[in-house]
Amino acid sequence: MDPHLLRTFVAVARLGSFSGAARELGYTQSAVSQHVAALEGDLRAELLTRRPVAPTPAGVRLLEHAGPLLLRLDAARADVLRLAAAPPGRVTLAVSPLALGPRLPAALPATGVTLRVLPPAEVPAAVATGGCDLGLVDGLAAPSDPLRLPDVAPLTVTGVGEEELAVLLPAGHPFAGRAALRLADLADARWLDAPGVGLPVGAAGITARPASRTAVRYEGTDLHGLCALALAGHGLVLLPHRVAGAAAAAGGGAAVALSAPRLVHRTELLSPGAPTGAAAALAARLTAGSPYDH
Repeated sequence: MDPHLLRTFVAVARLGSFSGAARELGYTQSAVSQHVAALEGDLRAELLTRRPVAPTPAGVRLLEHAGPLLLRLDAARADVLRLAAAPPGRVTLAVSPLALGPRLPAALPATGVTLRVLPPAEVPAAVATGGCDLGLVDGLAAPSDPLRLPDVAPLTVTGVGEEELAVLLPAGHPFAGRAALRLADLADARWLDAPGVGLPVGAAGITARPASRTAVRYEGTDLHGLCALALAGHGLVLLPHRVAGAAAAAGGGAAVALSAPRLVHRTELLSPGAPTGAAAALAARLTAGSPYDH
């Protein structure tokens, strides 16, 4: 299967337009049509309806495979180019918002580093495809267990740290005075939906509520904005205890420790193989003394 044809097909399906895909990819509309027709001929299946432009059942199935396949190709290209190039003088570090813990500022050199704050789901791909030299990503895990990361490419993963968790509650919440909470106690609560910064309570066994009854969906990566929404009563949020405690102290809410299920906030360092040069030095500082390597 020709990846150039596959990329064209994905663009047409995403945009719902042959002409739109032609503009985006820099091809003529005729060339885009030929690419799709060639791919359909190769697979012996119709992949797109033409009026309107939409994927057929076979096209939907191919799209499920296309994203991981194209990402893996981009990662392979970036990995080879990285090996062939001289070690760069600057390091680009992708960081998910809650991975910006106290270890990071102390580990950074005075110059030569660019920080890119990304949603947790985007950090592995940014490292795999060469957009960033290193990545710090966070999530929920059982103590000492690794995070469940997407299989975008062979990445070296090193545990950096684990922290206790807490639920951030607004002032006056019925549970604000408790010493600890089980997530089961909050099964009927409204949770903030914040995929770019928050910890997904669904991973901890809390089933998402119907869309008509969910709290605010927050699509930013600003942690202060997320905490402000929680303290204003728009929904609960699960955070590292140090983050929830600081937000509660500043905003008049409460940070109540999570007692069950037994989970921690885990941060991991991602690199494309063994880092070299400035990236290796930064990686060593970020993981110095960490008992969580795996």
